[in-house]
Parts: sequence; C-alpha cells; structure tokens
Amino acid sequence: NTNHGAIKNLVQQLISLTALNTSPLVGKYMSLRLIRTLCFGAFLAGLPAIIVSSIRGNNEGWVLTFGMITAIAAIILIAVSATTSTKRIDAFNEVQAERVEQRIRQLVEAGANETEVRTLVRDTLNLSRGEQ
Repeated sequence: NTNHGAIKNLVQQLISLTALNTSPLVGKYMSLRLIRTLCFGAFLAGLPAIIVSSIRGNNEGWVLTFGMITAIAAIILIAVSATTSTKRIDAFNEVQAERVEQRIRQLVEAGANETEVRTLVRDTLNLSRGEQ
C-alpha cells in the first residue's frame, strides 16, 4: 500500500507541474509533451533491456529493475494521459461573428423572423459543438 501512495503522489506532482506551463522546461516545471516523451522513451528502452538482461546471465535483479522502470513509466504515461485534457477551448472570432450578424440582419431585412433566425443559428452552433 506504501508504493501505491508514493506512485499517487508522484503522479499528482507531475500533473500539477504540467498544468503550470507549456514550454519544455522552465525552471523546475516540465511540460506534458516532455513527460510523455520521457515515459515513452523509458518504456521503449525498458522492453529490450528486460529481454537482454533475462537472456544474458539470467540475473533476476536486473530483470526486475528494468521491469519496474518500464512498469512505472507505463503507469505514469497512462495516468498523465488520462488526467489531462487536450480539448481545445473554442476561440471567439470577431470577424466571423460580425459576418454572421450581418447575414442575420440581411435575412431579417428580407422579411425573416429575427427570433427564428437567431434560434436557427443557436441550434446550428449547438449541433456543431455536439451539445445536442
């Protein structure tokens, strides 16, 4: 149970550090991309290391060491990927919003009901965002 607490603390520290910036390394903070790259590299290097240490001399200590490094890298990679969101925030484009507003005005001037046109635009936005 002690290892579970240590791993949980390590993952929480890594997640809190990655949330603070987006540059690869600033002071003592790491970016999400750097953590993923390091964990993936440790994971890829650990697999052949397990095989080679198992074949060469059959030393259980080396096999377990490389196995634990690989397992911890995989756990950190899974935990960081699962707890961080990569969904981008919708950016407000004023030029495009002005174009939509101008087209609404044109439709209203041509005789369309303004409330119905605005409801149609709102429903279209909700549909494109997947909210319906």
